[in-house]
Amino acid sequence: MEHVSRYLYRADEYPRRGEGESVLLEHVPRDARRVLDLGTGDGRLLALLRVDHPEMHGVGLDFSELMLAAARRRFADNEHVELVQHDLAQLLPALGRFDAVVSSFAIHHLEHERKRSLYGEVFDLLEPGGVFANFEHVASPSDRLHTAFFTAIGEPLEHEDPSDRLLDVERQLSWLRALGFEDVDCYWKWLEMALLIAVRPSGAD
Repeated sequence: MEHVSRYLYRADEYPRRGEGESVLLEHVPRDARRVLDLGTGDGRLLALLRVDHPEMHGVGLDFSELMLAAARRRFADNEHVELVQHDLAQLLPALGRFDAVVSSFAIHHLEHERKRSLYGEVFDLLEPGGVFANFEHVASPSDRLHTAFFTAIGEPLEHEDPSDRLLDVERQLSWLRALGFEDVDCYWKWLEMALLIAVRPSGAD
């Protein structure tokens, strides 16, 4: 609860976050009609997406009732957004197919094997040509850089979330390629913030 409250309070203050989000927004197809947000939190990313996709149907999943309450307030008058309480540690619910699946600072809380299996579920949910964009907290290659990240965001190391299960970029990219995604790469990175993007091939049914 404490980490959720701190996130909601500081969500707009994290340095360079807007840069990464802007790159993510550029890579969501302009004609995307259905978008799934994994770990939607207070709905920040769905709200940003709706600026350029006002008619899209957005589905936001989150486990935290506190986060969902904030998202419900944000989208109180928006019939194009559906919010579902769901723990990402469990298999994704049957929600249909999507033109894009996005996530922001959520998947790193999962155990590594669950991350990998979740990526496979995302592949299955995407329409051919659909985009998976994961804006994520990733592992640093050294303790010095890990400390530097917390210094840069103005947080002491003792505020590190004990639920974090950070993983390096390279391993996650290799998993996405092995699952059959194409155009897999880290499209933006700053210290422990990284944007991983992958596309389901157009010919994949």
